[in-house]
Amino acid sequence: MIDVVGGGGVGLHVRRYGTPGAPPVLFLHGWSQNHLSWRAQFESELVESLDLVVMDLRGHGASQAPEGAQHYTDGVLWAEDVNAVIEKLGLDKPVLVGWSYGGLVVADYLRRYGDGAIAGVNFVSASLVIGKEWLGTHTGPTFLEHASKGMSKDPVKALEGMIDFVHACAVKPIAQRDIERAIAFNMLVRPDVRRSLSARTEDFRSVLDSLRTPALVTHGEADTVIMPQMAHDVLAHHPDATASWYPGVGHMPFMEEAHRFNRELADFVRRVRQA
Repeated sequence: MIDVVGGGGVGLHVRRYGTPGAPPVLFLHGWSQNHLSWRAQFESELVESLDLVVMDLRGHGASQAPEGAQHYTDGVLWAEDVNAVIEKLGLDKPVLVGWSYGGLVVADYLRRYGDGAIAGVNFVSASLVIGKEWLGTHTGPTFLEHASKGMSKDPVKALEGMIDFVHACAVKPIAQRDIERAIAFNMLVRPDVRRSLSARTEDFRSVLDSLRTPALVTHGEADTVIMPQMAHDVLAHHPDATASWYPGVGHMPFMEEAHRFNRELADFVRRVRQA
C-alpha cells in the first residue's frame, strides 16, 4: 500500500503489483468503483511481465473523500491526482488504462499535462463526454435508470440502485463472489460523491486530436452504460487509435472476458514500449 498526496492535498490510496522495473501500467477505475475492479488483472499472469499500479480515485475506497462538489468537478484536481501517482512511484512512460469515468480522468490528465510522459492509453468502455447533452447517445440507459437511484439521499433507494447498476453492467456471467464484492465497494462511496462526480459538463474529444501516443479502444458491443458511440467518437478523433470490439459483452470487458483483455493489454503495452 502506498499513500500519495494528490490535487488539493487529497490523500490517495495506491497499490502496486507485478514485476519491479517492468513496463508500468496505471489503472483508473470508474464511477463509484474501486481498485478491486482490476482483480482479474493484478491476480493474473500480467504480474509476470508488467508493473501494475491500481488506485482508488478521490472519493472512492480508501482514498480521502472530502465534502463539497468542488473537490470532484475541477478537472485540474483529477489531473494532479494522476500526475502525483506517476511522480511518486517514478513510473517511466506508463500506459494509462481508463475505464468508464476513468476515461474522463485520463482526459483531465492529458488536457493539463499532455502525453509526453506516457507511452499510450487504453480507453476501456471509457467516457470522454459528460453532461445532459450526451444522455442517451453516449451515456446509456443502464446508467440513467439505475445510477440515478444510487445518488439518492435515501440510503435504501441508493442501495437498491447500486445493486441493480452492478448487475446491469455485465452481460456475460460474472462470478457471484465478484458481484458481491463489487456491490460492497460501490457502497463505500457516499451518495453525495456520486452526485458530484455526475455534475460535470465536459467534452474531451478535441483533446484527442493532438495526441501523439497510441490508444487502444476497448468496448463491449452490448454496453448500455457508456454507449458504443463513444468508442466510435474516440476512434474518429484520435489519430493513432485501434479498436477492439467485444461482441456480446457489456460494460466490463476486463471481467467478462478477462483472458482476452489481459492478452490484448499486454500486447498493446509491448507495442507502444517498442515504438
